[in-house]
Amino acid sequence: MSTSVLGFKVPMPIMVAPTALHKLAHPEGELATARAASSVGTIMVLSFSSSYNLEEVAGASSGLKFFQLYVYNDRKIAESLVVRAENAGFKAIVLTGDTPRLGRREADIKNRFTLPPNVTLKNLEGLMSVELDESKGSGLEAYASNTMDRSLSWKDIGWLKSITQLPILVKGVLTGEDASLAINAGASGIIVSNHGARQLDGVLPTIVALEEVVNAVQGRIPVYLDGGVRRGTDIFKAFALGAQAVLVGRPVIYGLASDGQAGVEKVLKLLSDELELVMSLCGCCSVDDIKPSHIDRASDFFSSRL
Repeated sequence: MSTSVLGFKVPMPIMVAPTALHKLAHPEGELATARAASSVGTIMVLSFSSSYNLEEVAGASSGLKFFQLYVYNDRKIAESLVVRAENAGFKAIVLTGDTPRLGRREADIKNRFTLPPNVTLKNLEGLMSVELDESKGSGLEAYASNTMDRSLSWKDIGWLKSITQLPILVKGVLTGEDASLAINAGASGIIVSNHGARQLDGVLPTIVALEEVVNAVQGRIPVYLDGGVRRGTDIFKAFALGAQAVLVGRPVIYGLASDGQAGVEKVLKLLSDELELVMSLCGCCSVDDIKPSHIDRASDFFSSRL
């Protein structure tokens, strides 16, 4: 069940994906999530938009952590956060590249989404205003429109590498062409992600886009899959198509809302146990034994090759 992520050995190929504002789900928010990830030995990717700041989350557990980064118009904000993350012991930067603009999230607009008084974007306190204005619809959309750097491009991976020694993972890649551009720009790894399918209506499921990305990469850097993972069978299929680990978002939030740290631990253990069972039934003694031949492409069924 163990694998390596950027040289770090973890006992399961399941990481915690970056998801915003965990305090909306539970009072202990990202602190509980970090402790849960550490308890099961896996990696947590902390969201840029976390409801506890990165230093607080770093201090909550000794587990491995990566930091997700958005780039705002004021580049000094990104520089400050990258330096803080490195100083706090985070081991990689996950650059979200699929959000130069926020997708049209109609539920947020209809509900005039904003934050309750006890929840805020803690990493940005002291750097810029963190007030959301919902007077014309979604406060999040208005905030993103005023702050996101729409000029973000592949050359900015080089800019990031100039300010940190940490490896850079690019999150949001869905095509072979973009995978090649990420490699040429100096990325250390790729996360195949469609941002929870919230950015663009009709976007490909990540499991469908995965194989094209893997084929383009040809083993030069690791490829991970984010999105749509709900069962151990989903993880097995991702490995069969070339992923080297998966990231889980919504199920972690469901577990956190249900029972805090214990709920997140239960979600991660359920997924791990389910993957182990599928591997056993398909004759795989380790994740390295999972091959494309274990899936019948025409039917999406498993081929139990014992």
